[in-house]
Amino acid sequence: MARTASPVGPARPLDPGTEQIQADPAVADLLGVLRRHLAMDVAFLGRLDEQCLLLQVFDGDPAAFGLAPGSTVRRHAALYPTALAHDAPIVIPDTQADRRTAQAPIVQGLGIGSYAAALVYDNDDEVYGLVGCLGRQPRQHLRPRDGQFVDLLAAFLRDAVIDLRRVWESRSHLSRIISDLIDDGGPQIVFQPVVSLADGSIAGVEALSRFPDSHRDPEGWFKVAAQVGLGTELELAAIRHALTALPGLPPSVALSLNAAPATIASGLLGLLRSFGACDRVIVEITEHEYFSTDPVVMRDIQALRSLGTRIAVDDTGTGYAGLEQLIQLRPEIVKLDYLITHLMDVDPARRAVAAAIVSVAREIGGQVIAEGIESTAELRTATEIGIGFGQGYLLGRPARTLRAACSPTPGLFRPGPAPAR
Repeated sequence: MARTASPVGPARPLDPGTEQIQADPAVADLLGVLRRHLAMDVAFLGRLDEQCLLLQVFDGDPAAFGLAPGSTVRRHAALYPTALAHDAPIVIPDTQADRRTAQAPIVQGLGIGSYAAALVYDNDDEVYGLVGCLGRQPRQHLRPRDGQFVDLLAAFLRDAVIDLRRVWESRSHLSRIISDLIDDGGPQIVFQPVVSLADGSIAGVEALSRFPDSHRDPEGWFKVAAQVGLGTELELAAIRHALTALPGLPPSVALSLNAAPATIASGLLGLLRSFGACDRVIVEITEHEYFSTDPVVMRDIQALRSLGTRIAVDDTGTGYAGLEQLIQLRPEIVKLDYLITHLMDVDPARRAVAAAIVSVAREIGGQVIAEGIESTAELRTATEIGIGFGQGYLLGRPARTLRAACSPTPGLFRPGPAPAR
């Protein structure tokens, strides 16, 4: 469902690699001091934002209460107006024994047993929000004087909230930009050919995302999207956009789509089915560190395979995690990372690693694609060690049209000798 258009106006061009949305570590350090001093489970700092308290920074384990940065508590929630109604710290050792909170739905819903909070002001003496602590169990050791410590820490945070306000405004700005991009259909898609090294024919095309006013670092966009909680939605938008190109793809050419494990477990199967695309698609798993321990991801991978989708593992050869996934997942396609392909014609170690991966792939019934082939020497070496497919600027740069992506690069592959009569 499309979001309501932002009232702030159109988003400005953005290079996400230049934006920082991390809070000053000193804020979390101060919250840690507060949590330990009161012997509580979680300390928090939240900003007064329209009709709610927007929780921004935590120390401890907020997930135990079902909370995370960005969670909101509305003004009518019992623990919030209590502090606002009294311009003084609040200390509640036992929420069930206190008439203000005993029947509060938020106390029951989050499982809050004890609570302390104080108002935080900015340098203009305007209320910024609340700083406080939550306990899972009653804390009978808490006394009203503990509120003075909370108030003291709130005063220390006065300067920090200036930076935190900027951080959160940046976060909100980035969220609006990415939300607008998703509503507009997602990033632009370009296609890079995957070439058979036997004869130079086009075996597939990989769909790659490109973002407005930014020709660099698409990964940075996905990273920022993940930081504001929109990573999976942005990736699904990119996949949906790429799938619209399927009708124009030659039947013999596969479409390769990049998907993180979270995306695979968030409706990718249904999306591919809706396009009737399962048997024409390769799902290239990114960010694959230890995903094989996630039963939901593994279940959906097997469901994709049962419908004819081939699975590829990216960045193979660059770390232990990738090799572990290779063994456990047994993908149909193994993509040899650029760091191995690059200069393997002159580096015996790179060549040995590449040859070993080719051997492993053969044992599990998979094929190898060498990424980042940029020279004829690398192409020749890949062929010599038995790599069947390649990708890289030498073989074809990303193209905006399928016609361009599916046109072989002339002159690289010469026909073999005619068979003997």
